[in-house]
Amino acid sequence: MALVTTEFWAQGDFIARSVGMPDIPRVQLPHPVAGSGTKNMTMVAAHILPGILDSLNGKAAIDG
Repeated sequence: MALVTTEFWAQGDFIARSVGMPDIPRVQLPHPVAGSGTKNMTMVAAHILPGILDSLNGKAAIDG
């Protein structure tokens, strides 16, 4: 499973297809997350946790 920010989502599609893994589970994060502070990271993590769990359980990629 990959965590991919909105800025790199299209690149993630390209890379996944190019390495023969078009259906790799992915969860979309807002961009940027690096350096956005602990409070923001906590909010992002709480927001994407359901998508991470869905991906780990074999459901489709989750957009934002």
